[in-house]
Amino acid sequence: MPTDGSEMTASVTGPPRIQDQLFAAGRSSRAKYVDLFVGRPGLAALIRYEAIVMLSQARSGALGLVLRKALYPALLGSCGRNVVFGQNVVLRHPHKIHIGSNVVIDDNCLLDAKGDDNAGITIGAGVFVGRNTILSCKNGDIVLGDGANVGFNCEIFSAARVVVGRHALLAAYVYLIGGDHDRSDASRAVSAQERTAAGVRVGEGAWLGAGAKVLDGVEIGDGAVIGAGAVVRRAVPAGAVAVGVPARVVGSRDAAAPVPGPEAR
Repeated sequence: MPTDGSEMTASVTGPPRIQDQLFAAGRSSRAKYVDLFVGRPGLAALIRYEAIVMLSQARSGALGLVLRKALYPALLGSCGRNVVFGQNVVLRHPHKIHIGSNVVIDDNCLLDAKGDDNAGITIGAGVFVGRNTILSCKNGDIVLGDGANVGFNCEIFSAARVVVGRHALLAAYVYLIGGDHDRSDASRAVSAQERTAAGVRVGEGAWLGAGAKVLDGVEIGDGAVIGAGAVVRRAVPAGAVAVGVPARVVGSRDAAAPVPGPEAR
């Protein structure tokens, strides 16, 4: 079931490409930089963003941790207590990033809340985000519930809405793909066609093994377990165990619960 009370609905959008924004004619380099990184107009917003990044983002050791803990919240939409930002944590459109208390964002992570009318990134209390992980919005939203644990080198991409439930565990190299491309016109490159997006939901207490990939439009039920390297193309019921490419339900965490038949796999 949805972890946030809403329903998953597909949407179709144009293909936003960073190249188009970077090389658009008639706009200054400063305006393009502000659109891509800062997300707020005005010289004051740009100066504040640049000053905090230069002073603290790449600073190593304890001094860097102290500076980021003190300065990064000034860029964010909201930030709780005891939030640890590792070295080289990159924030894009940070005013649309909201972080609860007792959170760890490890080294080299990217939190990109970019979009024209999205809510951005919301990280609940007690969340751990492992190093080299990317949370990337393409005008979508990303929600990590309280106590969620995201391993090293993961990517969560959202062109719609991606929700990771409370206390869910994502092992290293997991990829949640909250968007897709229309590929119906064989005469055109896929990258030139419309983007479709329905979103992804990972239920509370679910566990996704290392290297698992969850495709757009998929919902994983509460307490489900996804095997390492699985590619999940269809919904997985609560408490089920699914493995393989494509992922198939092979058992249940509740020994008394029946395993779904082939039609549910």
